[in-house]
Amino acid sequence: MTPADLSRTVLHAVRRAVDEDALRAPVPTRVRVERTRPGGCGDYACAVALQLAGPAALPAREVAEILRERVQGAPGIGGVEVTGPGFLNFTLDGDDGLAALVRAVDARGTEYGHGNALAGVSASFAPVDELRARVVTETVERLLRTQGAQVGARAAGGEALHVVPVPAADRDLFARLGSDAARWALLRAAPHDRARCTGSDELLVQRESNPLFRVRYAYSRTRALSRNAEQLGFRSGYEESVDAPVLGALLADHPGVLAAAARHREPDRLARQLEAVAQAFFDFHDSAAPLPVGDEKPSAAHRSRLALAEAAGTVLAGGLSLLGISAPEFF
Repeated sequence: MTPADLSRTVLHAVRRAVDEDALRAPVPTRVRVERTRPGGCGDYACAVALQLAGPAALPAREVAEILRERVQGAPGIGGVEVTGPGFLNFTLDGDDGLAALVRAVDARGTEYGHGNALAGVSASFAPVDELRARVVTETVERLLRTQGAQVGARAAGGEALHVVPVPAADRDLFARLGSDAARWALLRAAPHDRARCTGSDELLVQRESNPLFRVRYAYSRTRALSRNAEQLGFRSGYEESVDAPVLGALLADHPGVLAAAARHREPDRLARQLEAVAQAFFDFHDSAAPLPVGDEKPSAAHRSRLALAEAAGTVLAGGLSLLGISAPEFF
């Protein structure tokens, strides 16, 4: 992991903390990391917690602990310590944490990220008629089940819960856009924000500016890579270290994102996660081709890159399924 990789990983942790409302502060455009000075600990140090303490109205050490929880365990990072008034100190991992991550995704498939974070929680939701409330409620129910919660009419005693997002202005959204695009339009915005139904026809356009297209196309591209690899006579298998810190960090974050989306009843957290995974996949694909090019022969590097690409596809497919959106194998 290079200093630039580490900087991006820490910046991603800041964004995640802000998205989860654990930290209320503006996200900086960049995070500076530098070699640990004599007498310090770890390989690199960062003072971003001190920078954010004022805007967040929290002690710098508390900010540092919030970020430490979200950086610890990221691929390439062996350990994180908080020292002094709130410095983050990083020890890089000599082992390849991505290998374990790819194996974990492969073992769980589209249920990667499902767990027991809300085991013992019971929830039942009142019936709703308004279009967006109905779509958000059924999606929240699915998210809760992924985290071990009991959901249904008999799951909880007492008064039924309500999910009350800002109503959708377009009642004909499904007829006009179809199920996939309509659901994305209703779920991508936070429940307290107005869904972007005006101009939502853009969600039907197959181009880079359409976030739904990017997410679904990223998945279909991972499937095409697997098919093309088989035609070339090889399959994926993580055998060699892959340099993909951003994609690796996003895949490692996925269980936490699912848990937060369920706990806060906010499916938009998952939609944003899928957008980020799709973009990181394309960046990785463009910088390190998973398939041989020209006269190249399939190598351990290609098998490892393909394994990571397939893991990204698995996360995208699982996330789209939870949103009730199809994941096409061909585009």
